[in-house]
Amino acid sequence: MRQRARYCPGESQAVKRAFIIFIAGTALLFGFLVIVIVLNESENDTSALATSTVANFVDPQTRGAYLARAGNCAGCHTVQGGQPYAGGRELPTPFGTFVTPNITPHHVSGIGIWTAQDFWRAMQHGKGRDGKLLYPAFPYTEYTKVTREDSDAIFSYLQTIAPAENAVAPDRLRFPYNIRALLYVWRALYFKPGAYELVANQTPEWNRGAYLVQGLGHCNACHATRNALGAAGGAALGGGQVAGHSWYAPSLTSRAEAGNADVPIEEIIALLSTGQSSKTAASGPMAEVIWQSLQHLSAPDVRAMAVYLKSLPDSSAAKSAPSELTADARQRIAKGSKIYEKHCKDCHGTAGEGAPGAYPPLADNRSVTLPSPLNTIRSVLDGGFAPSTASNPRPYGMPPFAHSLSSEEVALVVSYARNSWGNRASLVTAVEVDKTGSD
Repeated sequence: MRQRARYCPGESQAVKRAFIIFIAGTALLFGFLVIVIVLNESENDTSALATSTVANFVDPQTRGAYLARAGNCAGCHTVQGGQPYAGGRELPTPFGTFVTPNITPHHVSGIGIWTAQDFWRAMQHGKGRDGKLLYPAFPYTEYTKVTREDSDAIFSYLQTIAPAENAVAPDRLRFPYNIRALLYVWRALYFKPGAYELVANQTPEWNRGAYLVQGLGHCNACHATRNALGAAGGAALGGGQVAGHSWYAPSLTSRAEAGNADVPIEEIIALLSTGQSSKTAASGPMAEVIWQSLQHLSAPDVRAMAVYLKSLPDSSAAKSAPSELTADARQRIAKGSKIYEKHCKDCHGTAGEGAPGAYPPLADNRSVTLPSPLNTIRSVLDGGFAPSTASNPRPYGMPPFAHSLSSEEVALVVSYARNSWGNRASLVTAVEVDKTGSD
């Protein structure tokens, strides 16, 4: 005969107490997070700097147009062939696809009913006009350093451009990233608002460069490793794969990658403003940034950025002596040399010396020997195209080889370039080539 479960008042009361404690603990934790966020996001304007960090322009609209270029706003908020700033560009990420908003002054589909205060809250605090938390695909984690004066100037400029009636599609994010309330936790962990503060023991030029790199230029948005929640991890400007793209943004602090401590200042300026220097050429997303943004900056601003980047302390580990190549590695490099002889030598030279002003050298080129071979693989597959700039309107380019070389052949020729003429880096496999995909 089945026995009925015996009712125990003591056990029932214990369960009730445990449940009440759990609810209270959860409420306290949520309350703590809200308090942290409120304290971190005070609406007090603390952005005033001891000296102006904006170039001298006659009116706010002209200054705003310049600053919008410096921030490369059109780069994200414009689709190819579309009206500038009308939004709709898709940004693929590991969390889903973000669609950039329309920031023209259209009253329905744009920001025509926004105020300068609304825009400032978005820039510094990552909040929309209605107070809704914005996803950090909009780099407010860097734009928070922008001064109120510069934010107002950019907004003033955006209000003068032609309104575009373009209601963009909503973001397409996977669960649970589509739960916007989770941003409260993300922001408590990873976001601290605050405009750039001058470093007293540095020159005005250095501070200007730091402001542009850390704030408007939002360089760390690409040149940083991201954790599983999409937050920048590790050292600032320490390098990482560009989110949603098969390109690697190299460390700007490591001599082994793209650190500038040993690079002449004029070489840094040339690369930033023209996309080419005597040692390398920009390609991929960086070429786009130079074409749309950096080439339009004033000479003093580009120099200020170069001064700041050159001052960053070297973060590279001590370089150990390279290990002896195995017989198999030497065989793969020999096969790659035959492919190089046929397809690459005419432009890049027998000794990888390149052609000054036309084709970058491959010998002693840090872009070729980066720990990640992604960029070199992509250049071989898709072609290498330096940006078209005012000082170099018709740069030489490299044709794509995706349709003429197999994955194995691409791996062999990249391995050859990474291990010839004094270069030494890891060999590349066909599997790595196949994994790069396309953007």
